[in-house]
This record gives sequence, structure tokens and C-alpha cells, in this order.
Amino acid sequence: MTELSLRELNRTLLVRQMLAQRVAMTPLELVRHLVAVQGQEPNWPYVGLWTRLAEFRHDDLAALLRERKLVRSAMIRRTVHLADADDFRWLRPTVRPVVHAALQAPYYRDEIEGLDLDELAAAGRELLSGSIRSRSDLGQLLGERFPGRNPRRLAESAELLVPMVHSPVTGAWGKWRNRSVTVALADEWIGAPMAATPQAETMILRYLAAFGPATVADMQAWAGVTRLAEVVDEMRTRLRVFTDDQHRVLFDLPDGPLADPNLPVPVRFLPAFDNALLGHKDRRRIISEEDRQRIAKEASGGVPMYLVDGFVHGRWVLDDTTIRVTPWHPLSAADEEAVRAEAERLLPFVVPGQDGKIVIEG
Repeated sequence: MTELSLRELNRTLLVRQMLAQRVAMTPLELVRHLVAVQGQEPNWPYVGLWTRLAEFRHDDLAALLRERKLVRSAMIRRTVHLADADDFRWLRPTVRPVVHAALQAPYYRDEIEGLDLDELAAAGRELLSGSIRSRSDLGQLLGERFPGRNPRRLAESAELLVPMVHSPVTGAWGKWRNRSVTVALADEWIGAPMAATPQAETMILRYLAAFGPATVADMQAWAGVTRLAEVVDEMRTRLRVFTDDQHRVLFDLPDGPLADPNLPVPVRFLPAFDNALLGHKDRRRIISEEDRQRIAKEASGGVPMYLVDGFVHGRWVLDDTTIRVTPWHPLSAADEEAVRAEAERLLPFVVPGQDGKIVIEG
């Protein structure tokens, strides 16, 4: 089997993630390609699309949410993502085990212990049927059905049990802290039923198109589900097989493009939780283990970072109207100029209509 170097995997990831150069895809096409885009905080998907697309405005994404072409909901790794509405119909049932497993955490378990979860799910579906409600209103109504329980926890538990989507207002660009989350039944919102069975093979093929070549452990870390080795074994004759620098087996699509390890790549600013940062169990293809450990307490990927020569070089933050860049490694004069130029390009997008500035620390 051919061994792929870390740099080959890096460049291939950047090409497949549309980070080697900005592309002329539509936002919907890009989200479909990436399978799902992390949206735990509403503003980050906008930055993730901006950094990949040749032309992108805030309303390009907001309109897709309003038109119900994209949906915002808990899915892979049981965190909030944006996905094409039709993709969500098979993706959520496929990652159902990890979504439901959240109910075993003390945060939920202590409040729902002893409840009939089928009854809770049925009540949530009944109370939401034909309507869009804030999570707090749904919680109050569920609290009347199940007295003595925390209403917020009841609503959140029902949302894990029953596929629900967030309203477009919840995913709009702007100040998001303390924003009310409003929900609707996914099948009613989309206008089509959820898939009756998991589609793990479809998920793996779509994942490999955007993240491959990858190990089974990488696939499972990205999706949050286990036992994918059994599925991959059945698909093995239809996949290309490589190894990495640790002699681990990597799987890929037969026609998946491999990039030149010496491909020149630009500076890129990534949002917190970006797909490229969280798409693998072994993240060395984009961030060194040393740098990952720097932010391990912040969920390794939960802070916005920037790339120099294709690898994470440091972090950045939007401080009011200032983009503040914190390098973790020395910047050459040419690289500093490139970082500043990309930050200046980003600034009017993240602080539209305002004067801002760039600060590179150190």
C-alpha cells in the first residue's frame, strides 16, 4: 500500500475542504460537499463559508435558512450543525445513537431519570405539531405534563429524542448570546419524512469526499458514532487503501484527488470548530499535537485559528471591532504581510459598516 506523508494529507485536506483556493460554488453546494458545517455559535458558519467561497454575503446563508434549503440542528457529534435539508433527513437517523447518548450525561439524566422517554418524545412531538415554539415555551408546556422536572431540561431532552430544527432567526448573523432558540419538528419544517433506517455507507462516502483519505477512527471521531469498521469492511473492495506515516490504514474514494505536497497554499482564517480542524481523530494533518494541546481545555478546535503554509500557526479573535492575531510560532516578514492582508480582507465581513483594525501580537 502507498504511504502518504503528513504533508500530502495536509494538502489533500485543504483541496477537498476548498481551502487551497476560494471556489465559485454556491453556499448550498459547498455545505452539501462538506456534509455538515459546524454551527454551535450562529456566526461561525458564515466565516467558514466566507473563507472558502469566491463570492459570499451574509444573506446568502441566511436566505438558505429562510427558504428551508438548509437546516440547523443537532447531528454529528451531537452538536449543532448546518446541513442540506435532504441530507439531514438521512444524516440525523444515522447519527441517532450519539445524539441519544447525550441523555446519559448527568446534565440530562438527573432531570429525566424515571421518565418514560417514549412518552416524553410523544409529548414533545404533540406540543410542537403544526407550530414553531421557543425552547423555553416548549419547556413550560412539557413541565405541565411532567411536573417537578426542570422545564429547560425537558425541552432539550425532547429535542434530542425527536428530530427538530432551529428557526432561521436562531441561525442569523449577529449578536447571539442570550438569543432565544426556537424549534420546529424537522419533518414538518422540511416537508418530507426522516429516513426510516441509518445510512452509514452513504455517510462514509460523503465524508471521504470532503475529508479523505482517512482511518476508520477518523470517520468515527468526525461522526461521533462507532462500529463503522464493519461497514467499511463491506465496502473495502470499492475503496482505495493507503497508509499514513504511523502505518495506519487509510481509506479513500477510488477517484478521490490527491494533492501535490508542495502545492502553494494561502493564509486562511478559520472559525472556531471548523470542519477542517475537527474532521479527524488524528489532527496532525492540520494542527500539530503541541498546538492542539495548547487549547485542549477549550475543546481543541473551539477557538478560531489561522493557517500558514497549510497548518495551524496561531489563533485569532474578534475583539469588538479589532481582529487580534496571536501567533504561536515566529512569522517571517512575508508571512506576516500575508496574515495581515487576509485579516484586512476578513475585517469588513465580520464588522460590516464599521471601522476596525488589525493587531498582530508579539
